[in-house]
Formats: sequence, structure tokens, C-alpha cells
Amino acid sequence: MAEQYYKDALQLAKKEYRACIARGKHPYLPVLDEMIPEQRITMGVDLGTIQIPAEYVVGTLTAGRTSAFARNFMPLMEAKTEFASKWERLCQAHLKEGIRDPIKVYEYMNRYYVQEGNKRVSVLKFFNAVEIRAQVIRVMPEKNDSKESKIYYEFAAFYKYSKINFIEFSKLGSYAELQRLVGKAPEEPWTDEERSALKTTYFYFRQAYNAKGGKRLRSTVGDAMLAYIKVYGYHTLRRMNANEMKKSVGKVWEEMILQQEERPIDLKLAPTDPKDAKKATTKVILDKLVGAKPLKVAFLYDKTPQTSGWTAAHEMGRNHVDRVFGSQIETVSYNDVMAKDPEKVLIQAIEEGAKVIFTTSPPMLPASLRVAVDHQDVTILNCSLNKSHRYIRTYYARMYEAKFIIGAIAGAMAGDCDVGYIADYPIFGMLASINAFARGVEMVNPTAKVYLEWSTIGGTAAATKRLTDRGIVLISSQDMARLEEQTKQTTFGLSLVNEEEGQVNLAMPVWHWGIYYEGILRSILNKTFQSEEESTDKALNYYWGMSAGVVDILTSQKNLPTGVQRLADILKASVCAGLCHPFSQPLLTQDGIPVHSDKGALLSLDQIINMDWLTENVVGTIPTYEELDTKAKVTTDVVGIERVKNEKKEKSE
Repeated sequence: MAEQYYKDALQLAKKEYRACIARGKHPYLPVLDEMIPEQRITMGVDLGTIQIPAEYVVGTLTAGRTSAFARNFMPLMEAKTEFASKWERLCQAHLKEGIRDPIKVYEYMNRYYVQEGNKRVSVLKFFNAVEIRAQVIRVMPEKNDSKESKIYYEFAAFYKYSKINFIEFSKLGSYAELQRLVGKAPEEPWTDEERSALKTTYFYFRQAYNAKGGKRLRSTVGDAMLAYIKVYGYHTLRRMNANEMKKSVGKVWEEMILQQEERPIDLKLAPTDPKDAKKATTKVILDKLVGAKPLKVAFLYDKTPQTSGWTAAHEMGRNHVDRVFGSQIETVSYNDVMAKDPEKVLIQAIEEGAKVIFTTSPPMLPASLRVAVDHQDVTILNCSLNKSHRYIRTYYARMYEAKFIIGAIAGAMAGDCDVGYIADYPIFGMLASINAFARGVEMVNPTAKVYLEWSTIGGTAAATKRLTDRGIVLISSQDMARLEEQTKQTTFGLSLVNEEEGQVNLAMPVWHWGIYYEGILRSILNKTFQSEEESTDKALNYYWGMSAGVVDILTSQKNLPTGVQRLADILKASVCAGLCHPFSQPLLTQDGIPVHSDKGALLSLDQIINMDWLTENVVGTIPTYEELDTKAKVTTDVVGIERVKNEKKEKSE
């Protein structure tokens, strides 16, 4: 029996050898001491005797026996040789009682190179062993700015408290995200039971993923599993049996495919072409003539229009849709969704006939995604930025364009004084608004500083007081009133704060959600919305700006000097025409580090959206996660910048 097994293994080796030669690939095992300096190998760290993934054992430490094995660790030596006899005896031992003695390996970049036990590895791999017991020495790679190095160091930090080596990712931040999604605090140690549960879940998931065709994708099993957990949650995945997991993986397959994209998001920067909008209008008229049923559109709000300025603005957008489309579109709203179960409210909206649903705040994103996967005949969009999901689309506005102009107004009004800025959540897009405002101030008033405070640390009134205590009276605050927080000391837009009069409004940014919703719904009616999805494999994010009419500024004719008003008008026209950009070079961070663009003088949209730094004329810091209030933490968990979400992890590194 062992002789036949050896012959079968030899055939596998020859097949692998021929395939490598045909691809121009080295046909033998890689050798670690030919890849890195000997000094680095001798500086290895002893991890003790542990279980290692068999699939990650890929080579040998030295070149001594490398040519005896093909690249898949199957034996290349002919039968009836001494080598074959030793392999066969190991085979018999494995079948009778199992191979018990640990091999000795060096780990480098989460791949294992055998110092002692090559034939044991060969036998175990032939019998499809999942894990191999090994004495491991870890060799740390040189730390540099490469993506591979950064991901490995994230893995090494994760391993310290998890002792998990079988799951790997191709994207930065994924290990910290896994730690969070399984319900553990940053750096919280894993118990043996927790580690075993994840291992079992991972290997069942891998079977389902590979059965669906995962091996053909460029992403890792870990990438796919993390994408799945984002939809359904880790505990749901743990409870599934093999058949349930197969079906479930099939339902979110497009989400898995998306993970192989280096840049998974396709940003749509403008609404449907006006010609298509005319077609939509024609279709609306035709539908009316033939008596088609109205399209039912639901709007889900986290609060009520009476208690939240954000919700009130979206409600105005819904009313705009009612006026524009008349009887062709029926709208309905659901209030206080986050105080209930958002998933149940979404399902209620669908059961009540909604075919298009707008969930108007980032915390509703997870529920939106789960429901969208299970109801793919319904279109669900979430108001958030920079999220990569195939089953829903997100929409947000380039508010930084308006903030840049308001910053210029502030700079012109400041004279010899400094300016204040109150931000709320450290989420995608927020840093762009802060920095754009600061760039506007700097453009007209190079000596003025922008003092930054956060309303989610103690409230808006407290943030305002921290600024006025510094003698700062020109303050840019929230974009719209939080009705439940309005007081005499609460600023709104760009204002001069006066103790007796409260505030004198100068300018404020405006979100025209009605125009946004009209544009999206027209594209749904004329089918361009559907064709956009068919033309890309990426996630679709709408990120419209001033040129689309979804962002604007209102200025006080009474309180602004004529020259400043004229400056604002010129800048607005220039931004809309694409002639003026807040993030042209040179750009320096607070630490004086130049911010470079890969595409010439302007930062790319990816760089703008993912900003996690403050420009040089800003005085203040990005808050830590623990400093935020409860609501801010909920929002930050979903769409927060990675620097804040992973702050504890970064400090440990």
C-alpha cells in the first residue's frame, strides 16, 4: 500500500514539475537562506511548538534537499530508492499511529521553511493534512513602507494576543477589523475555546468558498470571510452547518468577488446626464398615460424631523421628490429607526411595498446590507461614504467644496484674529471638510490659525465655550442645527459669537438632498441606474458636489461686506467649473510633512476621502475613540477613519 502511495505522490510531483517549467517558474522548493541574509535568520524569535497550517509550509531552510521535492512538496526521487523507502516507512507510521514528532521550521512572512522534517511534511501534505505540529522560529522581515510589510506587521501584532496563524488578509487594517467584528476589544487575548471556534468556522467557510470557485479569485479566504462577517455577523456564521454555509456564501458571492479589487469603489461624481434625465421625464409621462402603479420609495430616519436637523434636511428632500414626481412616485418615511430594530423596519418597508429605500445615516448601513442581500429585487441606498458593497450603493456630498469657500470667507473676516472650527464625527470625509476650510482661511489670510474642537466630546455648547475662552469669536460649527441642542451658545454655520446676542450668522453650507434624490430616482426610472451596475464589478458610491447642485452655501447679505460676498461668488463659480481646487499642492501636515499626490498637483479623490491628517494651519487633534460620546462611537464603528478605529492597536505597534 505504501509503495503505491509513493508512486501516486511521485506522479503528483512530476505533474507539478512540468507545470512549473511550462510557466517559467522554479520547479523545486524555495530556499529561505537564499531569500534573506543569514544574519536576519539568526535573529529569529522562538515561538515554541505550535500547530501551523500545512498549506503555508512552502519551502526549506537550506538547499540541501530542495531538489528532492517538487514545489508542492511531493517527492521527485524515483521508486525503489533509499529516499523512497524512508518516505514509505513514514507513510506506514502515519497510517498506523500518526506522525507525532514535530518538525522544525522557520517562519517568514507567515510562510514556513523546513529545517528538519521535509519527508514528514511531504507525507502529511499527500494525505491532505490541515495542520502540522512544528517547532517554529519566526524571522521578522525588514520594516518598510511596502503593503506586504505593513500587513505582516499587523499580522504579527494580532498573533501576540490571538495566537492565530491560519487566516490571512490582503488589505491593511483587516486583522484589527476581525478582532472588532468577533466582539473583542483591541489587544484583548483570545481563549483556547475562542481560537478553536474561529478555526472550525474558518475551515468550514473555506470549504464552502472554494466549492463556489474561490480559488480562482485573487483575494484570500480571509478577505472573503471578513466580507461575509460584515454582512451577517460572526455569530451567525458560527451557528451555520456546512449546507447552510454553502447557500449563504452563494447569496453574497458578489461581495466576495469585490474583495479581489485593489480599489473596490467606483465613485460617481455627477448625476445622470441631462439627456437621460429628459428620457426619464418622458418615461414618467408615458407611465402616467398607461396607468402604471407608482414607484414606492421609503426613507428611513434615525431620528425625527422635529428633533434632528439632519433628519429634517432629508425630510425636505423627500418632500421635494413628492413635488417633482407627483403621483408617479409614492414616498413614505419611518422615524426613530435606530431606537428600534433597523432590520425589522427595513423588512416592514419592503412588506409595505417599497421598491427603493434610502437609509439616511451611516449607522443603518449594516442592517441595510443584510436586508439587501436577502431582498435583491429591492434597491437600497445608504447615506455614507467610502464603503465597498455590491448589494447596496452609498451616497454622500462633497461638502469639503462648500467648506473651502466658507473658510475663505472666515479668513477674509478674521483680520488679525484666529478662527474656530467645530467638527462632529471622525469619519470618512470629515477630515477633508476640516482641511478644506483651513485651506480657504490660509488662501486669504496666511497668518490665521484654525482652532479645532469636536462636538462629540462634551457637546456643541462645550466645544463652543472652549473656543470662546481662547478669545475666538469667529466659529464654523455644525452644518445644520441639532434641534435638541439649540441654545444661545450653540453656533450654526459660520458665525460671529457674541455673549449678548448669541451669534451673528455669516454663511452656512447647505445640503440639497431633494436634488440628490431626484437625480437618483430619475436614473432608476430611465434604467441608467441599472446599467451602471452592469458596467462595473466594483461597489458604486455617489459623491456629488456643488456642480451637481447638491451642495451650496448661503451667505448673509446683511452681515457680509460686499467684497467678501463677491469673493464667495467667484470661488463658487470656479469650484463648479473645476477651475479651483482646495487641495492643490503644496500641502503640509501639522508635522510639516509634505502630502504628495500620485496624479500631479491635485490630490486624488481617494486621498481626499481617506484623509487622516490635519493641515499645517490647524491647531488641534483628531480625537481618540475613547474620547467620543456613545453615538459618535456607533457611527465611527461603521464609517470611521481607520486611524481612530484602530488607535489602540497603532499605539501598541
